[in-house]
Amino acid sequence: MNMIATLIRYRVGIILGLTLAVSAILVPGFVSLSTFSLGFDRGSTIGIVAIGLTVLLIAGKIDLSVGSVFAVTGIIAIMLQPALGLWPAAFVGVLAGAVCGAFNGLLSVVFKVNALVATLATMLIFRSIAHWLTDSQPQPGTDIMLSVRLATVYFDLFTVRSALFLGAILLLHVWLSRTIAGRNLFAVGSNPVAAEASGISSDRITFLGFVFASTMAGIAGVLQSLATNTGSPVFGSEMTVAVIAAVVVGGTRIEGGRGSALGTLGGVLTIAALTTAMEFQSVPAYVQRVVAGLILILLVVLDRTAPSGKRPRSAAVAAE
Repeated sequence: MNMIATLIRYRVGIILGLTLAVSAILVPGFVSLSTFSLGFDRGSTIGIVAIGLTVLLIAGKIDLSVGSVFAVTGIIAIMLQPALGLWPAAFVGVLAGAVCGAFNGLLSVVFKVNALVATLATMLIFRSIAHWLTDSQPQPGTDIMLSVRLATVYFDLFTVRSALFLGAILLLHVWLSRTIAGRNLFAVGSNPVAAEASGISSDRITFLGFVFASTMAGIAGVLQSLATNTGSPVFGSEMTVAVIAAVVVGGTRIEGGRGSALGTLGGVLTIAALTTAMEFQSVPAYVQRVVAGLILILLVVLDRTAPSGKRPRSAAVAAE
């Protein structure tokens, strides 16, 4: 039983290692810097959204609307370019993401609507707004050369987007593991009643968690639209499952109280490697989504049935 608990504790490293090993054996050309930079850049889109969802899941909440926020913020950033200019329009797009998060937080924290129900509803609302703004048609941007610069690979490894993701995930790791606010987040996710009794404002932390999650989705959506010079109402339509799968592969519990930034990094790399390998083998997109869904189900089942063992140190400290 201890071996099973140990395997689950280090599952992200095991799954990532197996994914890379099998892909290297079965997929010609998989082991190369160009493949890594391509997969890491594409995975960074999911990863930036996963950063926000990691914080929210640790707090014991979930946001199903991140894919729709991803689309609508990118559309706003593109459509406002002629009037405001490129970077002011991008800022407004990110700000729109924060507003979407505040609306989710209002529903869940103030009106006490179940987060699953609230964000399922806002997922539909935000997606409908994206279609309304664009008349269901892709919207072109004004600066195609920016797309080229964002796609440029530096040092044969990183694009601007993947470097931003890596920097953000490391900052999140420091915040979660080294700050009082990070420990308070774990306390809220572990036991919000006990956290309130200790003087921690569970509602404030949860509300800010929703704002942060949607803001990160907004940043990812704006970057995607700038990188493609297009705002589209279908962007992010299949993103939510992949993001949740990446976060859960990394060891974050859907019930809250446990998770880590480095685990999410491993989960994002795993999903990116798996997706890249399947695309190299011309596996249809719908099969890729089936695989992501099965991985998510398997990990949740294992998490519920395996011995809990010791809690991660950060969660244990937070609960004390």
